[in-house]
Amino acid sequence: MRVAPVGGYFFQDLKRAASEARLSAVVTHAHPEGQAGAMAVAVAAGIAANQPSPRGTDFLKEILPHVPDGITKDGIQSARQIPSDDLNEAARELGTGYQVSAQDTVPFCLWSAAYHLDDFKEALWWTVKGLGDRDTTCAIVGGIVALSAPEIPDSWLQSREPLKKYLEWGSDP
Repeated sequence: MRVAPVGGYFFQDLKRAASEARLSAVVTHAHPEGQAGAMAVAVAAGIAANQPSPRGTDFLKEILPHVPDGITKDGIQSARQIPSDDLNEAARELGTGYQVSAQDTVPFCLWSAAYHLDDFKEALWWTVKGLGDRDTTCAIVGGIVALSAPEIPDSWLQSREPLKKYLEWGSDP
């Protein structure tokens, strides 16, 4: 859930984004599916940062070559078959984090992001409606969509915790 910045940083080299994401996940996710989930999210973030980026099933298809074979990759492949407006099927088939595992979280998050890459607010509201581990799913989707959406609502920016001045959008360090 914390790996989207890796994909944003290495957005020009998706293979490197996947590799660096795996290395970052080894420390916190010993299971190979956890590492695969980190790789998938980082690559999704990198794709989102490359404008114009593909949307929907094309977005999901571009992620697949960078994810090792396994349950998480199978879930992403399955996500390509779920219609963009069928939140109930996506939540039921892909999982929304009730099992606290990458394979039960990442495919749903990528599916949700794939259809909301240009609307940060809608991406998060749509994701939270899937229920499950909402702080994790929204962190994943938000990290991806923040790299492609044209704006984050001003009221949301004003409601966040204060940032150091050098971290404000558009300011120089």
